[in-house]
This record gives sequence, C-alpha cells and structure tokens, in this order.
Amino acid sequence: MCFEGGLVSPFFICGGAMSLFELLEPTIAGLGYELVDIEQSTPGRLLRVFVDKKDGAITLDDCVAVSNHLSQLLAVENIDYNRLEVSSPGLDRPLKKRADFVRFVGESIRIRLRIALQGQRNFVGILTEVGDDALVLNVDGKLLQFELKNLEKARLIPRL
Repeated sequence: MCFEGGLVSPFFICGGAMSLFELLEPTIAGLGYELVDIEQSTPGRLLRVFVDKKDGAITLDDCVAVSNHLSQLLAVENIDYNRLEVSSPGLDRPLKKRADFVRFVGESIRIRLRIALQGQRNFVGILTEVGDDALVLNVDGKLLQFELKNLEKARLIPRL
C-alpha cells in the first residue's frame, strides 16, 4: 500500500490490489501534472484530488481538464463516488514524497514529527538539505536532522 495521502483503500486491478493514489498518479502525470494528495470522505463519498505543476500555477482550466479525465478513468475502473473535486494544493502545500522536499530546498517549512525530538514534535525552519532518508532544517540558526520516516506532516510556509 502507498504512504501518500494516507489512503489504503484497495482497488483490484489486473489481478492485484492497487491504492487509489497508485491508480491516479500515472494518469495525472501523463497529463503533465503532479498528484500531491487525495482525500476521501466515506459518508458523502467525496473524492478530493490535489494537483500541482512545476511552475505551481494551477488554473481553473487545469482543474477542469484533470477532473474530466479522472471522471472517465474512475467510471472505467468502476470506482464509486458521489462528488469529485480537483484543486490546487494551496500556498501551504503539503510535502509528502522525498521529491517534494528536494524540489523545495531553500524554502521555509513546518513539520510535525511522529516521535518527539528533544521533547518537541513541531518545528519550523528553512529546508537546507535532503538525503535518502533524512532532511536537514535550519531552525533559528541550528541545523537539525530529521528522519523522513518520522515525519507525520510537512507543509510549505507561504511567502507573502
């Protein structure tokens, strides 16, 4: 199962189980966008998909194009939902994958850890380095290293 988006709903495609993220990611990439996150609500069966592109300027036309394509894909794959929303991830974009962190080196981010470091779970700093399994934040002039597997949440801090 896939970490991104926290979705673990299996869909059975070509004889194997596949997460919704794994189904949508290559389709969205083929359209020239990046799948950032997916949210599902069970009661209303809302499916919310967050997409981005390299220049970060998602327009309404982009959302419509992705929505139209995904509506067809979800129908073909017989995935049941009541409402599909496609949106930009916003200025405080979540960082989920290692590639997200690499892309935003030099930016201010906010992270929340699963397990506290020095009695603290929340940190804000400038992302200075990303390794294979860790990242380095400059927090008030001190360089702190965090394991990627210990991150519960990470978001960009918007530059206004």
